[in-house]
Amino acid sequence: MKDQRNSPFRHAQEDIQTAREVPDTPQTRAPSYRLAFADDDFLCRDDLRPIRLQLELLKPELLLTEAGIESTVVLFGGARIPAPANAHTARTKTLADLSRYYDEARAFAKAITLRSIARNGGHDVIATGGGPGVMEAGNRGAADAGGRSIGLNIVLPHEQAPNEYVTPGLCFNFHYFAIRKMHFLMRARAIVVFPGGFGTLDEMFEALTLIQTGRMERVPFLLFGRAFWEGVINWNMLAEAGTISEDDLDLFRFVETSAEALDAIDTWDGAGTKRDAIPGR
Repeated sequence: MKDQRNSPFRHAQEDIQTAREVPDTPQTRAPSYRLAFADDDFLCRDDLRPIRLQLELLKPELLLTEAGIESTVVLFGGARIPAPANAHTARTKTLADLSRYYDEARAFAKAITLRSIARNGGHDVIATGGGPGVMEAGNRGAADAGGRSIGLNIVLPHEQAPNEYVTPGLCFNFHYFAIRKMHFLMRARAIVVFPGGFGTLDEMFEALTLIQTGRMERVPFLLFGRAFWEGVINWNMLAEAGTISEDDLDLFRFVETSAEALDAIDTWDGAGTKRDAIPGR
């Protein structure tokens, strides 16, 4: 973070330390006496939710800006998809078969990161949810290339820790899903979605909706694994029913390999533009 030692004002950290050294009295032990910004109990009150939302939006934004991260390539995908070497431990045959996408995610992230390094390392930085499975593969591929990658982790009731390949200074932890999803998209120059579950579907459809409705610029939007995605979602039926437009099917493209994905990004038509109207409305 920025060095604030040149500020003419006393630093907040100094007052936190001073407050710890005051005489121990009934007054200084009272919760009301704690410095507001250093009082966890106060900050966790329901009334302070708007402040916590602001903090979760602001902290990663400041640190990513200070790290020189100008644009990202976002990888969404299932936490349960194993590396091929661990496919035998998968709970279902389908998960074992999907393990090939771990390698594709890793290869794709490596290729994107090599390009990023060639441009100064601030553009097209790989960003994942920071967890296992496809997310780990994305961060691992960036590490294979000797580059940086971002991990946007979230606190969950069960175990959830960052994978070992996320760049430590670009590893963030969130309480609010909504703010985390904002950070996924705020710098996104491309979105790549691998097979996954509820979380992946949620992230995919929110991003597609923002692009469909013109709230976000068009970016290359790639779905790895046509067979999986067409088995999970009847895209054509949505268009035939009229609940989406035929044109909406052009917002994304199916790919199978990292090479196909790179080519699709390089040849994407309409990237950086916004829709003025939603077809069919």
